Parts: sequence; C-alpha cells; structure tokens
Amino acid sequence: MAVAEDLDRATDSTDPQWDWVAEQTRTYLASGGTVGHESNGVRTLILATTGRRTGRPRRTCLIYGTSGDDFVVVASKGGADDDPAWYKNLLDEPSVGVQVGTRRFTARARVATPGERGRLWAEMAAIFPLYDEYARKTDRVIPVVLLTPQA
Repeated sequence: MAVAEDLDRATDSTDPQWDWVAEQTRTYLASGGTVGHESNGVRTLILATTGRRTGRPRRTCLIYGTSGDDFVVVASKGGADDDPAWYKNLLDEPSVGVQVGTRRFTARARVATPGERGRLWAEMAAIFPLYDEYARKTDRVIPVVLLTPQA
C-alpha cells in the first residue's frame, strides 16, 4: 500500500527509454516540488504505486488535470500497445502516494467510468494534445485515472 511517505524511498524506472522521466522525477522531488511542477502551462505530479510483483514502492512523473477535488492522469505510455507499469500497479493496489507541487498526500486511485472518460479525456487532451495522437497509435483504450486525496 503506497502512501505519501513512499515518494522519497520509491524507485524509478530502469528502462532507458524512460530515463528522462526518472530524471524529471528526481529533480522535482529534490526541489521539494518547486522545480518541475509546471512547464509551458503543463503541470505534473509525482505518483508512487506499490509494485505488483515486488511489493516495493515505484514512482513516476505524470501530466495531470483536475476534476473537482480529484487529480486526473492518463495511462498513455506514449501510445504503446500495453499499459504502463504504474497503471498495472494501481489496479492491484489503489492506495498511492502523490506529490503535486509542494503538497504531498495519500490518495485512492480509480479508473474513470465510461460515462466520465469522454469528458475527462477531452479535458486532458486540451492540456496535452499529444494524447489524441497516442490514442490513434494504439488499439487499446487508453485509461484515464482519478486520484482522490484521502483525509
């Protein structure tokens, strides 16, 4: 079960294709969230999940939007045909740690319902238009995930 405190001890992806994401994540965390939260109008958060095979915390940096009190992220993996590891992890264990700017909290993750997905996808594609291109590259329906902060 990942919680906010896991953000600092979580490991980053070791896949060389995603080195730039791991570097962005480390910079974001090292600055306490003051560097890397927003760039060119796009905001990012750090997500910590529990590894489904290892049970150890894993983290990544993701573009986000909001819907009410929830934070919204997209499991695009650049339009790859398989879901990203962080998404598979939260399906197994939906308790996650999140850092948004300087704010840290534990959240509960859930996949958007079909009724929510259309609106949320349009909002996220307005924030980051490449999501529509990613969707065209794959046959899978790219999941949209809501992160609800826990009291």
